[in-house]
Amino acid sequence: MSKTVTYYLSLNSPWSFLGGARLAALADRQGATVDVRPLDVMRLFKESGGQPLSQRPKARQDYRLWEIQRWSRRLGTTIRSHPDAFPCDERLAAACVLALKANGGDALGLATALGGALWVDNRDLGQRAEVAAAVRAAGHDADALLTRADDRAEQWEAQRQANTDAALGAGAFGVPTYVVDGEPFWGQDRLDFVEDALS
Repeated sequence: MSKTVTYYLSLNSPWSFLGGARLAALADRQGATVDVRPLDVMRLFKESGGQPLSQRPKARQDYRLWEIQRWSRRLGTTIRSHPDAFPCDERLAAACVLALKANGGDALGLATALGGALWVDNRDLGQRAEVAAAVRAAGHDADALLTRADDRAEQWEAQRQANTDAALGAGAFGVPTYVVDGEPFWGQDRLDFVEDALS
């Protein structure tokens, strides 16, 4: 029987982006499905006792930059430490992910592509034209997908908030968080453990 990884993410998170392709690959290896759940990361921080990046001690902010560069080199990608639009308003981009998911599309692939638009290509996901360009570059009909995102905007935002509730209930306090059989794994550097849980 196929197992499921429940994947809580924020498109603003470099760690969600850095783990996206590897999550897809391990799910394929293990015959697992990935339930992609974009959430409201600022609310997640507030309700779990976390702090937004700008409010963390300088030592933690500095260490995060070292980790971004280390993981970027390890994974053979070049991401920006300080995208111009970070943090951006990701609601429209998240709505596109949810609309694609509801239509049976590759929500994980789109979420990873949108993360790359921010962290690699320095695009502002708070701008409609930039979201459309990223959706199109990922191989989707941007006009149709944005129309679905617009037509049910309140529904998608309600789903994003419900995902946040579910993440809190699962013990999440940061992103990405992966849950397998009720066990949470925080951070893209825990994907080896996610694969162990699936196997």
